[in-house]
Amino acid sequence: MRIVVKVGTSTLTYPNGKLNIRRVGKLCEVISDLQNAGHEVLLVSSGAIAMGVGKLGLSSRPEDVPSKQVAAAVGQCELMYVYDKLFGEYNHTVAQILITGDDVENPVRRAHLENTLFRLIGFGAIPIINENDTVATDEIVVGDNDTLAAVVSVIVKADLLVLLSDINGLYTADPHRDAAARIVPEVNDIDDKIESLAGGAGSSLGTGGMATKLSAAKRCMQAGIDMIIANGADPQILYGAVNGENVGTRFKRK
Repeated sequence: MRIVVKVGTSTLTYPNGKLNIRRVGKLCEVISDLQNAGHEVLLVSSGAIAMGVGKLGLSSRPEDVPSKQVAAAVGQCELMYVYDKLFGEYNHTVAQILITGDDVENPVRRAHLENTLFRLIGFGAIPIINENDTVATDEIVVGDNDTLAAVVSVIVKADLLVLLSDINGLYTADPHRDAAARIVPEVNDIDDKIESLAGGAGSSLGTGGMATKLSAAKRCMQAGIDMIIANGADPQILYGAVNGENVGTRFKRK
C-alpha cells in the first residue's frame, strides 16, 4: 500500500513551538515499521515555521511575510535534522522536497516532481515534503499542507492519505460547544450537509482547519484515493488506518 501521511503543526510541537519529542519519535518509529512491512510511505510535514518560532525564541507566530520566511528557513533545518536522526535510527533514508505552486501547476516542473518522487519511492527512501515557505509567499499567505498532501497523493497515485491533526475526525457538531457531538465514521459523498460541519481555522501556530481537510478529501475521493482524518496524539493510530479499522473519519474513494 502506498500511503501519504500528513502531520500538522499541532501534532509535532507544543503550543510554544517547541518540538514534542516523544510524539515525533513515535511517529518516526511507526512510519519506519510500516515501511519495513512493505508499505511505501511519504510524509508531508508541517511545523517549519512553528519550529523556527521556537528556535528563535519568538513569543508567537510572526504576522509579516518576511519574518515567516525567516522562521521557516530556521525551522526547516531543525525539522529535517530531527527527521534524519530519528529515521536513521531505524536504518531509513529520508529526502527533503520543498514544493511551490509552480511545481504543481507547470507541466514541465510537475513532470520533474513526479519523476523525483517515484524514483525516491523506488529507492526505498522516505520523502519528507513541505511547502517552500522560505521563498513562496503565496503559499505562506493562502497555502496549507492538507491541500499539499492531497496533491501529492494524486501525483504518486496513493492508496490512502492520512491527515494527522489535533482533532479526532469530522464531528456532527462542534464538540467544544455541543456535548452530544459525535464523530462521523465514514463519508461517501461531501454534500452540503457535510460541508456545513466544517468549522474555522486550526491552531494559532498552524494554517489548516476542517474546511481545508474537506477540500483535500474531495480531491482524493475524485482521484480514487481514501482519506482519513485522525488524531495524531498517538501515531500508532496509523496501524489501524492502514488495516482498515474504524479510526477517525474515513472518506471513501469514488
